[in-house]
Amino acid sequence: MKRVLPLLLASLLAAGPAGAACYADYKAKRDDPLRLHYGVAEIRGDCTATNAADQLETRLSDEDWQLLNIVGVFDDAGLEERRDSAGEFFLRY
Repeated sequence: MKRVLPLLLASLLAAGPAGAACYADYKAKRDDPLRLHYGVAEIRGDCTATNAADQLETRLSDEDWQLLNIVGVFDDAGLEERRDSAGEFFLRY
């Protein structure tokens, strides 16, 4: 039991509070002519790069954008510092 409790506590702390906000910053492109953009999007569910990529591929493709990569995932603490860099693509998708 002494071994299980620290592992359980560590996993709960790593998971963060239930319902915590999750965001991803990403890079995307369009062809003909080539256009690139950096954006920030809110992610539902697991706050992982894989989940973010799954969601953003669909959202972006609806407007003919192709996801290039997920830069990272983060919570509310990292949101405002990315606002200016994302410009018109801040929370657009």
